[in-house]
Amino acid sequence: MKPSRRRIVQLGALAPAAAAAAPTVTPTATTPSSLYASLGIKPVINGVGVVTVLGGSIMHPEVVRAMEEASRYFVPLPELQRKVGARIAELLKAPACMVTCGAASAITVGTAACLSQGDAKKLRQLPRRDGIRYQVIQQKSHRSGYEHQMELCGAEIVTVETRRELEAAINDRTGMMFFLNKAEHNGEVKSDDFVRIGRERGIPTMNDAASDATPRENLWKYTQQGFDLVIFSGGKALSGPQATGLLLGRKDLIEASLPAMSPSGGIGRGMKVGKEEMCGVLAAVERYLRADHKAEWQELEGRVAHIRGALQGVKGIQTDRHIPVIANEVPHVTVQWDEAARGLTAQQVSEQLLAGDPPIHVQRRSGGLLISVWKMRGDEHKIVADRLKSILAG
Repeated sequence: MKPSRRRIVQLGALAPAAAAAAPTVTPTATTPSSLYASLGIKPVINGVGVVTVLGGSIMHPEVVRAMEEASRYFVPLPELQRKVGARIAELLKAPACMVTCGAASAITVGTAACLSQGDAKKLRQLPRRDGIRYQVIQQKSHRSGYEHQMELCGAEIVTVETRRELEAAINDRTGMMFFLNKAEHNGEVKSDDFVRIGRERGIPTMNDAASDATPRENLWKYTQQGFDLVIFSGGKALSGPQATGLLLGRKDLIEASLPAMSPSGGIGRGMKVGKEEMCGVLAAVERYLRADHKAEWQELEGRVAHIRGALQGVKGIQTDRHIPVIANEVPHVTVQWDEAARGLTAQQVSEQLLAGDPPIHVQRRSGGLLISVWKMRGDEHKIVADRLKSILAG
């Protein structure tokens, strides 16, 4: 029996009774795991945040249930992609949406759509540049390893530093303008001007906002600002499947992006998204939109306060509450000290944290540490506080 559109959508909004049946004990890094133990891997305490190298995030039970139910049936993937995309677009107030194999995949298929301008023949020829508007303009301060995702399409990256240079760089070979959202404050050309220039010159603009789903209004802020394509990670703040991303934006560009990815044979054929991931990320978006973010924020503040309080009496240690101005805008803890006077570097402290049981991952900063409490669970923040106090007071 062919599942109805309503049934597909309901995979991401399971009944409260099912939610009540979920485990009430949240696993932590100290909870035994027979799976990881059999592989000789120790679960860690994540004091870094939503980073791919540590697995992104932890999926919520309703996301796992949606994926498990989706796994029991055969469905036409192109139809599922369109139905899930339409539902997410509606939820996030965007013209259109598709689910991709991570945010990096969204960069590739979105770039392919912009460079080929919706021409199926040109899309199939990528990365060959014949007859293609293959240049992508970005600010020098926005450069990152992710530009390789555009180069997969045959793109030539053109870097600029000023508004004047940006205007002058646009020509008949320009296919797209790329903006890295977390670098908003680094370049001369801010997002509003970037969008305006793209519109005036007829060049599609892409905003990689993979890490910027907080606060939740950001999920529609950038499309409403005027970016033609906007990207979010499905496995970071949304706590969906790690191997998912969302490509939101103009309907014609989303339509042009779909054949660039599996199950079609385009440039992104290897960037497969399964039915489980599609239904899982839909469930994640729905859960995220109805979550009590105020309560979650208060919980994070409590973790920050606990760590700072534990270190308050350690001589020579300064702590502070820190919220990034953009990207992962949630409470963090900074811990700083005079490395020379203490005879202890941030790297040495980080190494001792990693050598413990369970291992603790944190970020090193000049003269100290930056600790994210965002994805800590249970009493993990207390373990971090005790371990830090032991190392720094010793």
